[in-house]
Amino acid sequence: MWPELLPQLCNLLNSEDYNTCEGAFGALQKICEDSSELLDSDALNRPLNIMIPKFLQFFKHCSPKIRSHAIACVNQFIMDRAQALMDNIDTFIEHLFALAVDEDPEVRKNVCRALVMLLEVRIDRLIPHMHSIIQYMLQRTQDNDENVALEACEFWLTLAEQPICKEVLSSHLVQLIPILVNGMKYSEIDIILLKGDVEEDEAIPDSEQDIKPRFHKSRTVTLQHEEERPQDDEDGEDEDDDDDTLSDWNLRKCSAAALDVLANVFRDELLPHLLPLLKGLLFHPEWVIKESGILVLGAIAEGCMQGMVPYLPELIPHLIQCLSDKKALVRSIACWTLSRYAHWVVSQPPDMHLKPLMTELLKRILDSNKRVQEAACSPFATLEEEACTELVPYLSFILDTLVFAFGKYQHKNLLILYDAIGTLADSVGHHLTQPEYIQKLMPPLIQKWNELKDEDKDLFPLLECLSSVATALQSGFLPYCEPVYQRCVTLVQKTLAQAMMYNQQPDQYEAPDKDFMIVALDLLSGLAEGLGCHVEQLVARSNIMTLLFQCMQDTMPEVRQSSFALLGDLTKACFLHVKPCIAEFMPILGTNLNPEFISVCNNATWAIGEICMQMGAEMQPYVQMVLNNLVEIINRPNTPKTLLENTAITIGRLGYVCPQEVAPMLQQFIRPWCTSLRNIRDNEEKDSAFRGICMMIGVNPGGVVQDFIFFCDAVASWVSPKDDLRDMFYKILHGFKDQVGEENWQQFSEQFPPLLKERLAAFYGV
Repeated sequence: MWPELLPQLCNLLNSEDYNTCEGAFGALQKICEDSSELLDSDALNRPLNIMIPKFLQFFKHCSPKIRSHAIACVNQFIMDRAQALMDNIDTFIEHLFALAVDEDPEVRKNVCRALVMLLEVRIDRLIPHMHSIIQYMLQRTQDNDENVALEACEFWLTLAEQPICKEVLSSHLVQLIPILVNGMKYSEIDIILLKGDVEEDEAIPDSEQDIKPRFHKSRTVTLQHEEERPQDDEDGEDEDDDDDTLSDWNLRKCSAAALDVLANVFRDELLPHLLPLLKGLLFHPEWVIKESGILVLGAIAEGCMQGMVPYLPELIPHLIQCLSDKKALVRSIACWTLSRYAHWVVSQPPDMHLKPLMTELLKRILDSNKRVQEAACSPFATLEEEACTELVPYLSFILDTLVFAFGKYQHKNLLILYDAIGTLADSVGHHLTQPEYIQKLMPPLIQKWNELKDEDKDLFPLLECLSSVATALQSGFLPYCEPVYQRCVTLVQKTLAQAMMYNQQPDQYEAPDKDFMIVALDLLSGLAEGLGCHVEQLVARSNIMTLLFQCMQDTMPEVRQSSFALLGDLTKACFLHVKPCIAEFMPILGTNLNPEFISVCNNATWAIGEICMQMGAEMQPYVQMVLNNLVEIINRPNTPKTLLENTAITIGRLGYVCPQEVAPMLQQFIRPWCTSLRNIRDNEEKDSAFRGICMMIGVNPGGVVQDFIFFCDAVASWVSPKDDLRDMFYKILHGFKDQVGEENWQQFSEQFPPLLKERLAAFYGV
């Protein structure tokens, strides 16, 4: 808004007085940082057209401080591809190369930063010089100034994401790999900050600022798929997240992350460069070097798994041995690296590696060093997910350890312990229901539950943990359910009341933390799922349906998401309490079929499907409220897989209970319906949905004619349908074949892929 400002500052750059010039540049750099988009807009008449050429002139200035300002200013415009910069791109790159060996670290840092960003937005301009840029970055990654080295190291991370990575980098791996590996050592300053020499600190209370805020992930209802293994969201990024209390990002982390992504690009081609180094590192007498070797081994686990397999029978026992190293930082990195190989460990006979690993990891959970305790809990959770029921023989031993840790842990690690217990419950499920196990596990959990106040955020991880435990223990949780249930209802009620007061008088009341309500709703879902019909008497004695009516209309999507999950679970567990509310609930469900909020929409869709199954023909007055939205969602491009599957199931279920109402629209959804359900495994939900589709075809056979091949394919995806469902398929297939006649059927089935043809012939004789 101050039109004279920029011209005046740019003029001051020409001043003979050094201080004036530097001051003007300092101001301009801040303006460029804060307003890069505005400076490239017509609103101001594109001042950049003048500024960028001006800045470029100062790349050759005699003062390093001014050279550094000049690059920093131009760097602000790379990511947005500002037109004025794109017009001068070749001059810019030429000037950068000229400054490559500048004696000033700040200048070198800005040059590296520029090249990393250009790699992302104008790789076409760098390709002709790629060989020399790589040579340059190899030197800079070893710069004496750690800030320069860190900026340069980012280059490898960014390059790994480019399609040309393999082609341009292959010949340089022999130089790059040792540099990255070298960067993965703890620096002396890291070790001081990490108290690497303090071995026993378990008795020292945590300071509150060490504890990172936790975010609850609300329930999303998904279907069971072919691929059973849960893909870790966390993997890959968190190179070794046990030193994140330090500076958030440093050369060690960046080098490890770069090695991880490069391992994913080059796969086993990386190993010839790495293995000779690894031997020297892993058995090194100096702990810092040995520690970095273990980190290297973990960083390449994902990308080089195939090539590492022959070495694992020898390496895993060595790593397990490192779990009892006298240095805490070695013990903690060994925990992390072993978790990256958990999948392989579990695939071997259990006595070979799983048993010794379990034994040692459990000892680490009770380590006298807090960092090691923490480092052992997350891999233990990973191992639980991978091993699932393989853990059953060790359950007693595992529970003893986890319960013992309850008495031992300080605040921060307690929160991680809840997660390990929840994951255990998810992994072994009903095997936990033995009375002796329940006796071990429940008293300490309930004791914590009673100690915590309603406004304590530590309730979040504990509620999540109890939710998993309740689902696993099923009726075994009954003796404990009443106080847990009551408290959840109270948390929801309190939060709603507080929200109401805040909405009416925002100046007098604080906004509530709705996470309390979300977590409580999710635990109620866990109870409903775990206790099934036993939850009925609890629901009967509470006002949960009234509260749910309010939660379903909350402004916050996560609250609605969790309330629809609970509605679905209560519908399955005790429909007699849900039924009187259906007339009020259905319009709300209808308005939430909005794919803008994927998870909300997903859970609302699932709940409608569950309600159909309970209502039967009485669903009829509500079909029109929801059907059009569902059909629209199933036809949208780029709808996420989970939502597509749930939508298809629900459309099928609606058609199952009200075929006359839904069948007229068959042609509008049959094709995406078939393609989204062919990939899910045989289960109850799939069964009811396919019965629905068959009934709708019965009412409106014309609706399926054009897409009949998709129907055939969906039918063939069943491994073992129930007999009466198989009969329905048989009748439809043969009905169609008889309708079109033998010759037309032959022509039609010529289009089938061979496998489909075989299956239909074998199962249905067509």
